[in-house]
Amino acid sequence: MTRKYKRILLKLSGESLMGRQRYGIEADMLQHYAYQIQELHDLGVEVAVVIGGGNIFRGIQSEGSGIEPVTGDYMGMLATVINGLALQSALESRGVYTRLMTALKMESIAEPYIRRRAIRHLEKGRVVICAAGTGNPYFTTDSAAALRANEISADVILKGTRVDGIYTADPEKDPAAIKFDKLTFAKVISLGLEVMDMTAFTLCRQNNMPIIVFDINKPDNLRRIVTGEEVGTLVEG
Repeated sequence: MTRKYKRILLKLSGESLMGRQRYGIEADMLQHYAYQIQELHDLGVEVAVVIGGGNIFRGIQSEGSGIEPVTGDYMGMLATVINGLALQSALESRGVYTRLMTALKMESIAEPYIRRRAIRHLEKGRVVICAAGTGNPYFTTDSAAALRANEISADVILKGTRVDGIYTADPEKDPAAIKFDKLTFAKVISLGLEVMDMTAFTLCRQNNMPIIVFDINKPDNLRRIVTGEEVGTLVEG
């Protein structure tokens, strides 16, 4: 089977792991994502993953709680490590070799993120899971995804969401919203569309890193994208 992309960065939100729950990790969703990533691995695609932590704790939750914002952000980073460990276990139970790499040092459970080492893992066919964001407060996991994708020279960022692309408005709230198949970076800005936070989006624009926004919950979407099918919305140029 022909591959369009050799190396990809998959961005998953922590909320995507909740499934029908209000918080935490739903086993069926975890296995769903592990299966899709395994499909890419079996096709010979080099896969790096950045995962959020919103199913456990988001830095913005600290507002009004007495937790200072910087501490809240670090708590959110630790939540991404929990999700990374869960995804690592799910993948390795399927026979997929992985490496969990974190921006915060915690050598007893994960490797520290080192760019050249991450690239070497990918070249050896290991799925690299990048956790703890950028290791800095005030930066989202979108920013971490954009940063890591550019560092490892990924061909594309695949952003998995609950909807099948970018629309003129939120399709879950506005049934008249129109879906875009392709957009330029400039068009996204002129229309005020929310693809990623502005820091992440600007980094992708400056380095001409294409982004595909797609429905991660639909089976086989990842495989269809990497084999060249038009799925979701492509942002480039």
